[in-house]
Amino acid sequence: MADTDRYGKVRMSVDQSQSLDSIATKRRSSSRSIKRRRFDDELVESSLGTAGSLGKVARARAQSISSPGLEAMSSAATTPASTVTPSSTVSVPTENRQRRTGGSASGRTGGSAGSRRNKRPRHSHSVATKDLGRWKPTDDLALITNVQLTSDLRTVHRATKFSCRFTVQEIQQRWYALLYDQAVSRVAVAAMRNLHPEIVAAVRSRALFSKAEEQLLQTIKSASNPTIDVFQELLEQNAQVFYPARTAKSLYNHWNLMKQYHLLPDQTVQAVPRGEHVLNFSDAEDLIQDGDLGDPPDEAVEFELARSDRLIKKEIRSLENEMGNWQVLVDSVTGISPPDFDNQTLAVLRGRLVRYLMRSREITMGRTTKDSSVDVDLSLEGPAWKISRRQGTIRLRNNGDFFLSSEGKRPIYVDGRPILAGNKYRLNNNSVIEIAGLRFIFLVNQELINVIRHEAARLNLQP
Repeated sequence: MADTDRYGKVRMSVDQSQSLDSIATKRRSSSRSIKRRRFDDELVESSLGTAGSLGKVARARAQSISSPGLEAMSSAATTPASTVTPSSTVSVPTENRQRRTGGSASGRTGGSAGSRRNKRPRHSHSVATKDLGRWKPTDDLALITNVQLTSDLRTVHRATKFSCRFTVQEIQQRWYALLYDQAVSRVAVAAMRNLHPEIVAAVRSRALFSKAEEQLLQTIKSASNPTIDVFQELLEQNAQVFYPARTAKSLYNHWNLMKQYHLLPDQTVQAVPRGEHVLNFSDAEDLIQDGDLGDPPDEAVEFELARSDRLIKKEIRSLENEMGNWQVLVDSVTGISPPDFDNQTLAVLRGRLVRYLMRSREITMGRTTKDSSVDVDLSLEGPAWKISRRQGTIRLRNNGDFFLSSEGKRPIYVDGRPILAGNKYRLNNNSVIEIAGLRFIFLVNQELINVIRHEAARLNLQP
């Protein structure tokens, strides 16, 4: 029998431990209802449920007094092998874990070791491919080429155009990784070898110039106006100094840049005079050579300037042509009353703010808009939102009489008498015309009208 200690725990005997070992070694399989053929190992394991083992389990069950967990396990073990369901809560997770990790049936230790072994190469691969998404093979090629030529990472950062914006620290870290990290350098070299030859040639053609190359270019004077043949000869004589991707055209372009920024040794900068003479703006402007400041002409700007010049000239020409057709002049009314008539004014429509001078035999009144225009814009006198675009017309007949015809929606009042649309009314001197709250006095140039009447009468008397 098993003895109990002071804590109430059960001490298992030797027979009890043997019975538990027999239970642990019992086969555990799926509990699904689909029947399948048994294999040889299952046939062997089914023979474990013998009478001797069952007897030992029964004795262990009788000896267990206060352990509910042992009672449950022993009760499951006392059942026949055909009736025992292998859905053990201990064996199923272990079996599934072994299937996922690919470990042996030894238990949890083998699966964890296998999972660690599987994670190690994956971690090394992530280290090898770090930052490969930002650093393209062309960036690595440009970095290596320019560092070899200039030996200065800050110069490479300022003068090299990469696929994206890198800081000086990122360029320095990438350069150290290419030098000392075998995994990164191996992947980078393999990627650069897979580049197309044309891409490689394009990257090398944009390589920076070394100090030795610029010293050879400085031997050509700035005032000599060299041709490409001169640079071709310089390239052939110093092939060991120049980078293999250099051409005569690239040397010529770089020499022009050095000349533009006054980097050639024969280019002298004019010294600013010092002493008692203070340099003013005009003196400094005289020292500057206009030929050096000339920018290439911008075709787009010149086209826009020419276009605006044509539009302005066209507008001026149209205004000059319309000056002869202006029949009504508008004059502001001030405290000092100017003479109302001159030799060309037939009548005056005088308001409170402006005066409309009638200088043709027919004028139109109304409200000027973008779509329509009239001779007398009544909106200059005051609010004219109730006035029609074409409110009326004033005509001078051959006999010297003025007639007002109404053409708008609202009537025109002449001396208090309304004139509806489609009707006419004779205007006399000092007649009061009221249109939508705006009042005007119609004044007639009697002298000029009398001359017109005598001329008309004379023409009528002639046979």
